[in-house]
Amino acid sequence: MMKQFIFLFLFIICCSKTQSQQSRVILPEIRVSEIKNFLKGKNYNQEIAVFINFKKNSGKYRYFVYDLKNDKILQKAIVSHGSGSVIANSSALKFSNKEGSYQSSLGKYEIRESYIGKFGKSYRLHGLDYTNSNAMQRAIVLHSYDCIPDKESENPACLSLGCPMLSQVAFNETAKYIDPSKKSIILYAFY
Repeated sequence: MMKQFIFLFLFIICCSKTQSQQSRVILPEIRVSEIKNFLKGKNYNQEIAVFINFKKNSGKYRYFVYDLKNDKILQKAIVSHGSGSVIANSSALKFSNKEGSYQSSLGKYEIRESYIGKFGKSYRLHGLDYTNSNAMQRAIVLHSYDCIPDKESENPACLSLGCPMLSQVAFNETAKYIDPSKKSIILYAFY
């Protein structure tokens, strides 16, 4: 009986470490640390951040709402990238801050106010880095679109004109974190 208990205990520990390691692969610890350091002493939400890992295939979960205090993923979703970011015959992506590039931009964004527009409710994104400083001018916003699936697959997600697009279900879940926040939440897109 004692051997079975010890085996079960070791199995549970092993599985929990594997799960923790897997979450670090999809959301590297160094990126979380970067945001924690960036937020120190600034007037942004200190408890929640949003991450986009553009290294992951677009058909996979690569959008994460993250609890910075408890170091855990609160939401994961599929998110699009810009059609101009696609490199022919390659799984790699390219990024730009230029108007008309239709490429996604990397860096930190302040998620600003919501508005109702062409895609329904959307959130304005204010670029905080030189790599995304034209986000407002380019009308890069966080919004939903019906071609983005809710579940992972090997198929790539549909493409945007540079905006991060979520499924309606994922967008509504994200809104539950953004809307009640008294301070702006940071979104960090990296590659």
